[in-house]
Amino acid sequence: MDRLRRVALALLPLVLLGVAAWVLHRELATLRGGEVRAGLAAIPPGRVLLALLVTGANYLALTLYDVLSLRHVGRGLPYRHVGFTSFIGYAFGHNVGMSFFSGGSVRYRLYSAHGLSALDVAQVATFNALTFWSGLLAVAGTALVAGRGASALLSLPPEVARALGLGMLGLLLVYLGACAWVRRPLRVRDVEVTLPTPGLAVAQLAVSCLDWALAALVLWVLLPEGAGVSLPGLVALFALAQLAGIASQVPGGLGVFESLILAALSPAVPAPLVLGTLLVYRVVYYLLPFTVAVLLLALHEVGLHRERLGRAARVTRDTFAPVVPWMASAAAFIAGAVLLFSGATPTVPERLSFLKDLVPLPLMEASHLLGSLAGLALLVLAQGLQRRLDGAYVMTQVALVAGAVFSLIKGVDYEEAALLLALALALVPFRARFHRRASLLEDVFSPGWLLATGVVVAASVGLGLLAYRHVAYSHALWWQFTFGGDAPRFMRATVGVLGAGLLFGVAALLRPASARPRPPDAAALARVRPLVSHSPESAAYLALVGDKSLLFNNGGSAFLMYGVAGRSWVSMGDPVGPEGEATELAWHFQALADRHEGQACFYQVCARSLPRYLDLGLSLLKLGEEATVPLADFGLDGPERRGLRHIVHKLEREGLTFEVLPREAVPALLPELKAISDAWLEEKHTREKGFSLGYFSPRYLEEGPVAVVRRDGRPWGFANVWAPEVKDELSLDLMRYRPGSPHGVMDFLFVSLMLWGRRQGYGRFNLGMAPFSGFEARSLAPMWNRMGAFLFRHGEHFYNFQGLRQYKEKFKPAWAPRFLASPGGLALPRVLANVSALVSRGLGGVVAR
Repeated sequence: MDRLRRVALALLPLVLLGVAAWVLHRELATLRGGEVRAGLAAIPPGRVLLALLVTGANYLALTLYDVLSLRHVGRGLPYRHVGFTSFIGYAFGHNVGMSFFSGGSVRYRLYSAHGLSALDVAQVATFNALTFWSGLLAVAGTALVAGRGASALLSLPPEVARALGLGMLGLLLVYLGACAWVRRPLRVRDVEVTLPTPGLAVAQLAVSCLDWALAALVLWVLLPEGAGVSLPGLVALFALAQLAGIASQVPGGLGVFESLILAALSPAVPAPLVLGTLLVYRVVYYLLPFTVAVLLLALHEVGLHRERLGRAARVTRDTFAPVVPWMASAAAFIAGAVLLFSGATPTVPERLSFLKDLVPLPLMEASHLLGSLAGLALLVLAQGLQRRLDGAYVMTQVALVAGAVFSLIKGVDYEEAALLLALALALVPFRARFHRRASLLEDVFSPGWLLATGVVVAASVGLGLLAYRHVAYSHALWWQFTFGGDAPRFMRATVGVLGAGLLFGVAALLRPASARPRPPDAAALARVRPLVSHSPESAAYLALVGDKSLLFNNGGSAFLMYGVAGRSWVSMGDPVGPEGEATELAWHFQALADRHEGQACFYQVCARSLPRYLDLGLSLLKLGEEATVPLADFGLDGPERRGLRHIVHKLEREGLTFEVLPREAVPALLPELKAISDAWLEEKHTREKGFSLGYFSPRYLEEGPVAVVRRDGRPWGFANVWAPEVKDELSLDLMRYRPGSPHGVMDFLFVSLMLWGRRQGYGRFNLGMAPFSGFEARSLAPMWNRMGAFLFRHGEHFYNFQGLRQYKEKFKPAWAPRFLASPGGLALPRVLANVSALVSRGLGGVVAR
């Protein structure tokens, strides 16, 4: 029995959601767009809004049914659970029909999760039915006894109608009397039924009458002013019509309720206006709450099975991940074809008439053209998806969403919009599969791909010519802008698509052969290693990361490291080597970039090298200030080091120790360091960066010493150390620690490494750059400086600029400016974006952490 109950509980949500989908489909199938618009047009927007508010109040009052019933049953629950369940139960009961069973099924599903048994839920449903009928007997009985029109409305003799009303009121009095005097449980077969207390019975009557009054008020608000019916009269009419609808057991009294209302109001109000009002009433009172209830129930079920669904989603994602790029490429190609074919075919007339009242003609014309261009873009981007390019992924998502919006605006093509949005959502979990950095124009399109794209564009043109073969061509068609002008829109879209395709092809053909910078191989790393170890600046160690190309001078005495993004050739820092050779190498780098139609720029250069870059014709922008700590007199003595001294001594008492592992001891510790790094990245919700920063790579960490903080012999945090042999400057790159580490563990590592460096004879410790630090916001300062100063002071939502500066200040460093040397003018925004893409390891990383 328990197993059967568990199976029923598991299947019940699927059954409920399936029934809900069927009901929504059935209800929407009966609606006609023109009828809904006519009904809405006849009702002022303020009245529709008021009807929505009254509907909300009515469903709020309906939750009191369950509040009273649970009090009667003796199973108290928090109101948030009761209100949630009651709303969904009544929305289903109103629309599905057989409210006792449909609403009861919903209640059983939701209340059983809070410990209520099937018998408890049955008692709740029975009590709610009694509450419902108590109000209906009161309102309808009063209407039949006192209202002269009630008998005519129901086609009954006045005496019969009055007797029927008296009978209803008599039943209500019998019920109230039984609640007052019968205290023993009543037995119905094997089930005991306990009547509510007199106070609870009165509360039932009050809540039910309030429900009926609010439900009728919704309709009364929507009726035109000349309807000639008062609110009390409409409440009585409403109750009688609902009574007839309930007797029919048609969901929501569909048809029966409308017929009686129409018969009563049509003498004073034209029948089409009454029908339009009733249609809007059904949408406001039934369909909208039902749609919300279905969504809430679906979200509730997803939340209950979140872990199970998450596991299934991960398994599905991992299973399909290898083939996702090919599937995404095919889907994007098909989506592009759909947009092109849609732009070549006429709009559905009914949808076009709907758009006339909502969308301005220029917006519709623009959307038609832009939708076709989005289709062409998807055809082009599909190859980038196949090649797993991160930029193609981002641009495809933009094109899909934009295409969906344009489809809705140009012709209410909700089928296309749903297809495009579904594809965009399906690609979201597979973002990591598109990780390659490249430009679409850098890769030659295969003949097969060009042929397929050409066939789709030609087919869309042919489809349009076939669809508009009956339209006689004239030059005036190009300048005809009307809602019914599908043929002119097709002509303009065709020219736009062909023109965009031609421009793309010419740009690809005329684009100079782009360089393909390659990461350094083992020979290049062996060649650069001595230059790095004898560099006065520790940042030269970035050449050993392996993510930047290396350019040497002819004598091999100088080098620079660089990356390419778009047209920007970015050198990381100054060239490394003797002054004369470094300057000559900078000129060589600029010539190399120019040969490939690129623009050379130098990122994070020091102040003493600025004359070199001015000679190169580059503009200079300050990026921030770099902090270096002199190590000759660094120590923990004195009041200015009190905070650092306290942290170090505190963590030493807690068992933390520090050591610097030599290069040969690093490989054995790499598995533990990898676990620390992965946990740190997950806790920070970030990913690895690059270019100006290192990232976790076993080969990179094996290049030099690693500083390790241990606790009970176990590594707790680490940093790879940049320690050149010339001992001018010491620094570190990666800094990672375990989640849950003691507060101040990084301060402990910094201080310990500085003390170690002083003992080893290093001159200074480089703490790195603080972006936008040291900018002046004076009125005559350049715009870049004022903007940087503003970001430094008020940009904490984007990056903790001031916090980073303040953290480094505790070590009492000396500050020196760092600059970007690059082409100025309009090229500067592109250079900044390309540098950001290099640091973030791809276009997608610019907008992600």
